[in-house]
Amino acid sequence: MANNSPQQGVGIRPPIVVVLGHVDHGKTSLLDVIRKSNVAGGESGGITQHIGAYQVVSNGKMITFLDTPGHEAFSAIRSRGAKVADVAILVVAADESVKPQTAEAIKIIKEAGIPFVVALNKIDKPGANVQKVKQDLAGNDVLVEDWGGTVPVIEVSAKEKRNIPELLDMVLLVAELEDLKEDLSLPAEGIIIESNLDKQRGYVATALVQKGILSVGDWIIAGTTVGKVKSMEDFTGTALTAARPSQPVLITGWTNGPEIGREFRTAHSKDEAQNIANENVDLTPLFSFLRTSQTELDPNKKYLKLIIKTDVSSSLEAIDVALKQIKSDEVGYTVISYDIGAVSEADVKTAIAGGGHVIGFRVPVETSARKLAEKEHVGLATFDVIYELIEYIRKEMGSLLSLEVRNIPLGKIKVLATFKKDARAQVVGGRVTSGKVVRGAFCDVTRDGKSVMIAKIGQVQQSKEDVPEVNEGFETGVRVDILDPKTAVDIKVGDILEIYQEERISRSL
Repeated sequence: MANNSPQQGVGIRPPIVVVLGHVDHGKTSLLDVIRKSNVAGGESGGITQHIGAYQVVSNGKMITFLDTPGHEAFSAIRSRGAKVADVAILVVAADESVKPQTAEAIKIIKEAGIPFVVALNKIDKPGANVQKVKQDLAGNDVLVEDWGGTVPVIEVSAKEKRNIPELLDMVLLVAELEDLKEDLSLPAEGIIIESNLDKQRGYVATALVQKGILSVGDWIIAGTTVGKVKSMEDFTGTALTAARPSQPVLITGWTNGPEIGREFRTAHSKDEAQNIANENVDLTPLFSFLRTSQTELDPNKKYLKLIIKTDVSSSLEAIDVALKQIKSDEVGYTVISYDIGAVSEADVKTAIAGGGHVIGFRVPVETSARKLAEKEHVGLATFDVIYELIEYIRKEMGSLLSLEVRNIPLGKIKVLATFKKDARAQVVGGRVTSGKVVRGAFCDVTRDGKSVMIAKIGQVQQSKEDVPEVNEGFETGVRVDILDPKTAVDIKVGDILEIYQEERISRSL
C-alpha cells in the first residue's frame, strides 16, 4: 500500500468495488460523496487527476472504488473475461425504482458472479417508495434481506450525505465473507482499467494490481504491449515506488497504449517480456468488433451514422461495448468509419457523403476539419469521458424517434344549428358546454358517444364578431375545416364537438 495508507489486516487485501445502476439514479453523486468524505491520504483537494479508480478508508480499512462511467467500461473490461471487482453496489433511485439500465446492471453483476449491496438512493425525495423498489427488485430476481433473500439494502441520500458510513460498513462486511487474501508472490499481475496518450508523458495507463508487488523499473506486459515502469502515481498524484494488491496506479513507460481490460504481468528482463508479448499476438482482424454489414441493418429502423476517431484501439472497444447497451426497436446506430488519431478533413467529408456524425474521443480536431464541419452543418463532437460520449450518442439516436403526439382537451360544443357547407368546410352554431373553443384547434365530431370525423376549427364567432376563442356558457358560430374529404361526414344538430390541441413531445432513449 502507499506509504501513508492505513494498514490492512495481515494477508487481507482491500475489496475492489464497482458502482452500477441507471444513468440518472446517482452513481456519480454517490461516488463523489464517498471520495470527498472518506478519501485515503487526505482531503479531496489533494486529488489532481482522474485515473479511473481511488481508495477510501472506512473504520481503518481500505476500499478501492472503480470510478468508471458505470457498467459500460466495466463491461468492456469483463468482455475479455477478466475479473476486476470483488463487490458491486447497485444504485437504485427510491423515487424511480427499477429502470431498463438497472435491469442491465443486475444482469451484468450476476454474470460476473460477484456479491452486491443495493444502495437505495434519493430517499430524501418526496416520491421515494422503498417498498416498491424492493418489490420491483424481486421481480428482477433480486431478493433483499427483509424479503427473505440475502442481498443487503442500505437506504442512502447522496445529496444529504445520509447513511454513507453504513453503506461502506456493509461493503466491508460483504467483502469479509469473500476472504480476500493478499497474494504477494511474483510475478505481479493485474488489469488495465484506463489507457490514453498524454502529450507530456507519452502513453499512460491505469493499472489495478491484483497479485504481487509492482515496482518502478519492472518490465510489464499487457497483451502485445511491452513497457518498463518509468514512474507510478496513486490517485492523488503522489509518486510511488511500489504498489500492492487492490491498489490503482498510473503507470508511465509504455511503448504503446495497452488495451482496456487487458491483464498485465511483470517479467525479469526485456527479452522475457518480449517473448511473453509475442505469445499474446492475436491474429483477429483489428476492430472487427465494430464492423456491421449493411445487410444486417433492420429496414424498419432509423440509424444514426457514426464516424469515430479515438486515441487508442482499446477506446474503440470500450465505446463499442458501451453502445451495445443502448436498446431500441425503432432506432439504432451504424459505424461507417473508425480509426485512431486526430479528426481530419477527410473524416468530415466521409460524414458529408454518408450523412453521419463525427465523434472524437481524447483526440484533437484539425482546424480545417472543424471549419468544414461548421460550413456543411455536420455534427462534430469530441469527448474525454466515455460516459459523456455515450450519452451524446444516446441523445442523437433519441432525436430520430418519431414525436409522441398527446391530445390536450380544451372544451366541448353542443351543435344547435347547421348552416352552409361545401367540400372544404361546414359552418355550425352551438353552445360551449365546457371549457372553451379556440381558433386553430382540432375537433373530434362525436355522435351518440362515437367519433365520426376529425376536423379543425378554422373560424370562431361570438355575436357575429370574429374572436380567437369563446368560453363555457356562451353560444358560438364556428367554421369546421375538413381535413380529409374522403372521410368527411355532415355535422348534425345534437352532435358534440370535442375541442383539443395536439402537443408533440420529443422522446428519448
